[in-house]
Amino acid sequence: MAEDDTSIKVSKQTRERLARLAAERHTTLKDLVEDLAAKAPTTAELAERERRARAVLAEQFGVEVGPAELAASARLREVIARRDDVA
Repeated sequence: MAEDDTSIKVSKQTRERLARLAAERHTTLKDLVEDLAAKAPTTAELAERERRARAVLAEQFGVEVGPAELAASARLREVIARRDDVA
């Protein structure tokens, strides 16, 4: 193991899934986990994306996104997630 490497504990089921994903992507388990971690945004990064998106909508299209629009968007994401769970 390289000096900057460490280990993480996951269930056997999770490890098997990660191994399957790595194999399908022709990569190592280590590289898969590093890639997933690098691509998954933090809460702060998501908040910054939202701030930038709202600024573009306001500046370019004159659309102000308020609490009602955010709530409607959350409901839409829930509906889509439920449909994905059924499929």
